[in-house]
Amino acid sequence: MISNVRFSYIKVFILFFSTLFAIVACSNEDKPEKIGAIADRSAMPRLHETEITTIISDSGITRYRMTTPRWDIYDKASQPHWEFPKGIYFEQFDKNLKIITNIQSQHARYYENEKLWDLRGKVKMTNVQGQLFETEQLLWNQVQERFYSDSLIKITEPTRIIKGIGFESNQAMTHYTIRKIQGIFPVDEKKK
Repeated sequence: MISNVRFSYIKVFILFFSTLFAIVACSNEDKPEKIGAIADRSAMPRLHETEITTIISDSGITRYRMTTPRWDIYDKASQPHWEFPKGIYFEQFDKNLKIITNIQSQHARYYENEKLWDLRGKVKMTNVQGQLFETEQLLWNQVQERFYSDSLIKITEPTRIIKGIGFESNQAMTHYTIRKIQGIFPVDEKKK
């Protein structure tokens, strides 16, 4: 009988230390790795969002609707900015919420301090008069309330197409100047 008791104590002893060893071995594997501090916070966005549609208002009046597949905000960069690497689509509204302008581009960047939009890559804009503006780069200075570009611009109107290099316009895109006109081409009404 004494040998059975000793044998039971040995079993318990072995079982206890085997369990203790397994717990210690498993706990070492589950410890999280230490992650170093972020060295350059300016290269990391404060906000990263996908599939965004937002309304922008001014003094309680809805002015714009913005849609984008990706939006990153770099608030610690030397020049704080918003990045839209997969493009952006804007609609501008009048006081009655009628769309007066729309803009789209393949890439956009907004400089917060300057209140300047830099739209790039197949930029298309339609104004309240139905004129279509197409270029590879369009800058929109919200402080000065003007659009401008040094790139090739194509403006499609109901009766003609105007091409040129360099462009400046008011914010409504209703009064514009083309710096180097390359041609004014009539639109054939019969082909429409």
